Amino acid sequence: MQNQPQRDSLPKNSTPKAYAALPPGTLQRTLAIIMGGGAGTRLFPLTKDRAKPAVPLGGKYRIVDIPISNCLNSGLRSIYVLTQFNSMSLHRHIQASYKFDNFSRSFVDILAAQQTPTGSQWYQGTADAVRQNMRYFLERPYDYYLILSGDQLYRMDFQALLHQHIKLGADITLATKPVARHQVSEFGIMQSGVDRRITGFIEKPLDESGLREMKMSRELLRAIGSNEEEELFQASMGIYVFNRNVLIESLKNDLVDFGKHIIPASIKDRHVSAFIFKGYWEDIGTIRAFYEANLDLTDLVPEYSFFEPESPIYTHPRFLPGSKINGATLRQAIISDGCIISDAHLERCVVGIRSVIQSGATIRNSIVMGADYFELGQTDSSQLPIGIGRNCVIDRAIIDKNARIADGVVITPEGKPQNLDADNYFIRDGIVVIPKDAVIPAGFWI
Repeated sequence: MQNQPQRDSLPKNSTPKAYAALPPGTLQRTLAIIMGGGAGTRLFPLTKDRAKPAVPLGGKYRIVDIPISNCLNSGLRSIYVLTQFNSMSLHRHIQASYKFDNFSRSFVDILAAQQTPTGSQWYQGTADAVRQNMRYFLERPYDYYLILSGDQLYRMDFQALLHQHIKLGADITLATKPVARHQVSEFGIMQSGVDRRITGFIEKPLDESGLREMKMSRELLRAIGSNEEEELFQASMGIYVFNRNVLIESLKNDLVDFGKHIIPASIKDRHVSAFIFKGYWEDIGTIRAFYEANLDLTDLVPEYSFFEPESPIYTHPRFLPGSKINGATLRQAIISDGCIISDAHLERCVVGIRSVIQSGATIRNSIVMGADYFELGQTDSSQLPIGIGRNCVIDRAIIDKNARIADGVVITPEGKPQNLDADNYFIRDGIVVIPKDAVIPAGFWI
């Protein structure tokens, strides 16, 4: 008998809870601020009609569910999401998903960019977005402000982050992730000693000059339980904790971004500490990263898993029927609620809610996001039905919601440019993206 993984649906590594007690009332005095991002150009066309945090993820979730769930699982119940582009679907999702009773002060609210007597500009960066909304953030006596990115896939106990911040007496604490040398050009790289105090910073270094000094020391590697011989660097994760007065003082200027401006300036004269995180973390702000992170969920033992009973990922409870599979062949597939799949072949796929896949379809290495509504029996005879038609072949593609793909369509990036804009499809990073509500006629080859 072959050896099988004992818990094949659970992640390879889970971050243990921090059991050190926080000072009483710390969680109630902490406000979480999730940055909804700008126009989301790196995720276009998935962000053509929606804000980046509202992009579907893992079949039934939205990207914004990740940071919100991390907050809720950490006991944080005061959460703002800042956004300014296409915020309607995001607003609708948050209203439907995160409801608290009338007898608590808990909330998950959206703050969209708006014109005020003091300014009428769009958010110019992460720091500017917080600056423009400070009057709301200061309404209650919060002592700590947790600032989070809205386009990352990870699971973190923010109580551990807050505990280190308070224990070390830091003014600012930022989460860092150890990365190898070949990855440093993608991140802001921090330098700290065993005491975790950050003493140096380089933004996305492209050359070797100065990198040797930024390498994590043997003592620090030993302290975090890593191999002392590894060559690792601390990459900023875009996750920050600010003390109240420090945040106020840090924003009394025209600096627009935390990572590029506020943090480097603060290192010189403030106690800025690094919280070193060793769990799974992926920036899913590009089409390629988003695509790969979704398909990695289908692995037998995924690096990141939604099967985590102690720290679940919350989303909109839709009360959909169980999916109906009519003789399909499935291999490494995630099938969400409310799907109808006939005699199709699916291999390494993520299939979203209310997906309809007809007989003879072959789908490999693809994400099918599904539909916002059922239209069974309601389709106009002149209109293609929502879903994947008969005998279609789809490979290395992302099919956005409500797409209508007729019979015999072939979709593959094979032999095409890495990036291309067409009338009813796009290619980004070698992946074909069929946008929301697109119509692909019968027999069409992409």
